Amino acid sequence: MFTIVSGFMSLCIFANYYFELDESIRKNSLVVKLIAWTLVFALVFGIPWLVYRLILKRNYTRRSRFLYLFLIAPLLFAIKISLDIHFQFSGDDGWNNYWNNIVYWPLLMLITGCLLLITWKLSGAERPFYGLTARGVIWKPYLLMLLIMLPLIALASTQKDFLAVYPKLQAIESIFTDERITWWHKLLFELSYGSDFFTIELFFRGFLVLAFIKCAGKDAILPMACFYCSIHFGKPIAECISSYFGGLILGVIVYNTRSIYGGLLVHLGIAWIMELGGYFGNSV
Repeated sequence: MFTIVSGFMSLCIFANYYFELDESIRKNSLVVKLIAWTLVFALVFGIPWLVYRLILKRNYTRRSRFLYLFLIAPLLFAIKISLDIHFQFSGDDGWNNYWNNIVYWPLLMLITGCLLLITWKLSGAERPFYGLTARGVIWKPYLLMLLIMLPLIALASTQKDFLAVYPKLQAIESIFTDERITWWHKLLFELSYGSDFFTIELFFRGFLVLAFIKCAGKDAILPMACFYCSIHFGKPIAECISSYFGGLILGVIVYNTRSIYGGLLVHLGIAWIMELGGYFGNSV
């Protein structure tokens, strides 16, 4: 089962990076992006469930709750990834872009959270809300995981493809090199960027695992990891591949703890360490 699904995801990763599918989608209008991403997510999320049905004879689709959650999941994240929110904060294009980034991630967190709250209410509203509880969480293992990741990120910080992406602020080139930018501008950017990881953990580990285990138990983990990998299309290929295995690990964590906070600590910690690696790597 794992081998078949992993082989499928390998093909998906190859197809995306060879044909640059993610770039093609992002260049289109909101409606086209919404439809295209919904189809992509439905494919990568649906194939593992289909393999469960064909190989293991586990027919989860007979349950109306499962069908409702399955059909809504790709659309919800397609909305999140397709929205192009833009406000006019400044006459300077660089600073206008900067402040739009500051608003963008928290606003998407709010929108996605509201959509998930509605879904949670309509599907039974079991408490707590998609893993928002710290009860019984032991933090030491998560801190150890971050410690293990440090040398790997340090090594990645010497690679050109990594430094071309991190830190994220350098995407706004005119701001990144602007002498007026201060430490608090960078801190505010990182806090805003960090809010997106709460959205990711709430959706993938909170929703795609904890909502689906009511129907499928631990079988919910593998489809979630495939879906999670697909949102990394367009990032450095090593990061995309590792996200698949990272998604599996985080899925197992939330399955056993019923809390997203341990995974959030690991995910957010790695993200901010990667940001620091990007700052240091680009300064030498």
